[in-house]
Amino acid sequence: MSRVAIGNAHVALDVRFFASLLWMEVGRWGWARDSEHGRQVWLAPCKWLSLCELYLWQPITDSNSDTGEEIKEAVRGMIEEMGRPNIADSFPFLKMIDPQGIRKRNNIYFRKMLDLFDTIINQRSKLGAKSASGKDTDILDILIDLTENAEDKRVHEQLQKSTIGHLLLDIFGAGTETTSATLEWSMAELLKAPEAMSKAQAELEQVIGKGKKMKESDIPQLPYLQAIIKETLRLHPPAPLLVPRLAESDVEVCGYTIPKDAQVLINVWAIGRDPNVWENPDKFMPERFLKSNIDAGGRDFELIPFGAGRRICPGMLLANRILHLTLGSLLNSFDWKLEDGVEPDTLNMEDKYGLTLIMDQPLRAFPTATST
Repeated sequence: MSRVAIGNAHVALDVRFFASLLWMEVGRWGWARDSEHGRQVWLAPCKWLSLCELYLWQPITDSNSDTGEEIKEAVRGMIEEMGRPNIADSFPFLKMIDPQGIRKRNNIYFRKMLDLFDTIINQRSKLGAKSASGKDTDILDILIDLTENAEDKRVHEQLQKSTIGHLLLDIFGAGTETTSATLEWSMAELLKAPEAMSKAQAELEQVIGKGKKMKESDIPQLPYLQAIIKETLRLHPPAPLLVPRLAESDVEVCGYTIPKDAQVLINVWAIGRDPNVWENPDKFMPERFLKSNIDAGGRDFELIPFGAGRRICPGMLLANRILHLTLGSLLNSFDWKLEDGVEPDTLNMEDKYGLTLIMDQPLRAFPTATST
C-alpha cells in the first residue's frame, strides 16, 4: 500500500510548487528572535518547523496553528520512545507486561496523531481538491484524489480514506526528524568548514545567480552541493542502524552464523567511518565525492543511509529533493556565521543517539541576506 501511494504521490507532486513554496517560506521557516542581540537566529530543529511538514502540508506549519504544534510534539515523543532501549527486546516474554511503559506511551502518541490526521483529512475532503479550484496541490490532495478517482483497481483496493492517516503517520514519523536533522548537520559541518561553504556559494552563484531562486532542474549542475549532501549522510546518517531486518533462514556471513528469525541491525554509521573504505573517515571532505561514482541510492554499500534492496526507504527521492533545494536555497540566499563566542573549531558536534541521530546541542546560526 505504501509503495502504491508514495509512488503516485512522488510522480504527481509538482516540484515547481515545491520550489516556489520554499522560496516564499525561506525567510520565515525556522527563525526566532535573539532578544539579547536583536538578531534572527536559525532554530529550525528546536522549533520543529520541519521541512517535510512545510512541503507536504503547508497549513499545519502556520506558526499560529495548534494542530501543527501538536503533531510536532507527538512526532518528537514517538521517535524518542522508539529509540529508547527497551528491555522487552532482549526478553520477549516481557512484551505483554511492558515494564518500562514504552509501548503504552507510544500508543498514546500514535492515537493522538491519527486523530489529528483524521480531522484534517475530513476537513480537506469537504473542501474538495485544491487542484479543482486552480490552486496548488499537495500530497494530501493527491492521496485523497487517488482514493476517489484512481482508475487503477489495485489502488482502490489498497488505499482507502481510512488508511491515509496511517500512511501519513509513516511519512511524518519517518520523514520529519530525519530530514531536518540531516539539514542541521550539513549546516553545522559547513559552518565548521567555512572554505567548503564558500565553494558551495560560489558554485550556486555561478550556476543560478546570487540570491536567485533555485529549481530542481539546477541540482544536476551543482556537483559540489551534491557532494556536501553525500558527505553529510556519510558522517551523520539519519538512521544510524537503519530499520531492523529479520533473517528469513539460517545464513552465514563472514564466518558468523545468523539464525533464522534473528533481528539484524546494519550499522551504517560505522560503515561510513570505516578507515578501510574512506580516507580520513572522520573529516568532512565533500571533495572525496567529486571524482567518485559512489551514490547514496543503495547500489554502493559504502554509502547506504537510506538502506538498500527491496526495503530501501520509499521516501529517498523526495528526501533528496528537499535536502538539495533547501540547503542550496539557504546558502544562496544568506551568508551565515556562528553566534558570538563560538568559533568553528569549538562548535559542539556531539550527537544524541536515538532512533535518529540529532545534534546534542541544537545549532544556532545567524543569517545575513546576500546582496544580489
